[in-house]
Amino acid sequence: MNKIHILFFQRASLVNYEDVAYIYCRVTINKKRAQFATGLKCPPRLWNPNLKRIDKKWPDAKEANKELIRIESRLLQIFDKMSISEKEISAQNLVDKYLGKSNTGKTILEVFRQHNAKMKSLIGIEYAQGTLTRFETTYKHLALFLESKYKSEDLEITKLDNQFIHDFDYFLRTQKSCANNTTVKYIKNLTKIVRICCDYGWLESYPFTNYKQRTKEVDRVFLTKEELELIYEKAFDNFRLEGVRDLFVFSCYTGLAYIDVQRLTSDNIVVGIDGNKWININRKKTDIKSSIPLLPVAEEILYKYEELMKYDKNKRVLPCMSNQKLNAYLKEIAVICNINKELTFHIARHTFATTVTLTNGVPIESVSKMLGHSSIKMTQHYAKIVDRKLSDDMMKLREKLQGNNSKPTNPLRAIR
Repeated sequence: MNKIHILFFQRASLVNYEDVAYIYCRVTINKKRAQFATGLKCPPRLWNPNLKRIDKKWPDAKEANKELIRIESRLLQIFDKMSISEKEISAQNLVDKYLGKSNTGKTILEVFRQHNAKMKSLIGIEYAQGTLTRFETTYKHLALFLESKYKSEDLEITKLDNQFIHDFDYFLRTQKSCANNTTVKYIKNLTKIVRICCDYGWLESYPFTNYKQRTKEVDRVFLTKEELELIYEKAFDNFRLEGVRDLFVFSCYTGLAYIDVQRLTSDNIVVGIDGNKWININRKKTDIKSSIPLLPVAEEILYKYEELMKYDKNKRVLPCMSNQKLNAYLKEIAVICNINKELTFHIARHTFATTVTLTNGVPIESVSKMLGHSSIKMTQHYAKIVDRKLSDDMMKLREKLQGNNSKPTNPLRAIR
């Protein structure tokens, strides 16, 4: 008859720089052992070897002890199920089932971690920090999903199927309250990991073939000509608000994203073939070159900070501030200027595409190049916004003209 013994223990000799040691779980069945790290930790002095629990003096003791109870309960459940279906049970097989893997198979979180580690080493070479952050967030959501749905810390790749992807989709929308486009992006990140598994031969075929989700087009917020002028002409008593306004307006007249404004140097300001100043910069996000003529307002802002930035060791031409702080101050600016829009720095880029360029007749091909888009399809979203605005303006004109005429006229009569 199979007998199981579960033991939690610490390796006090492996104390890390935080003066804590990890807690391990050892499973013994028929005198054969297998063990794994629980991921929990505490200082050795607060580990009770008799109770196999963490002393309540440790801030995380309550939740950690609950987790130890849950681990033990889950192991016993798996043992009971294996006892019914299998004659002989090994400690290693039981631990593998708890961890959601086999002795030979790869697991989804394991491959995900390896991918993220490689991506981290390529930051600034092939990837931007923001891309890594999104993959790390996807990993966290996936780990929580496995815990919630499968009561497991990981899952063997061969167990992925259509049901899995639909369940993960539902989990993101309900448990994590993700909007449609955010959900689709997280799923896309996961499918990249799964395709890597297919490429390496760890999966015989792509398991999510029948899963179809599309991003929904979102209306981009932008400033009207009147709103942009209101912000530009507003006098601020607060020097910091004035600086935020200048950076924002500069982006409205150049189309540069936050990260590109922050890394703009004097080397990026060149004299073009027309004899005027231009900005030449490779976008951080896509590494695509943007060539943008320096419009008078943008040039005026650069001149304003010329003396201040003269001794910047990185040759930057504008002051630096975190995107989070910029967005916080922009909300304050919106209130001061009575603009009923939730201002963020990225709205400046939308404003450049619509109000500053397309509305003023700049060809969409030129706007696409200035924005550094990889495809003109990306720029067409802005063209649709301009078309809708023109349609709304014409509708207002139609209503105004109809209001001025008490008698409806036959338009065909005028043609005769």
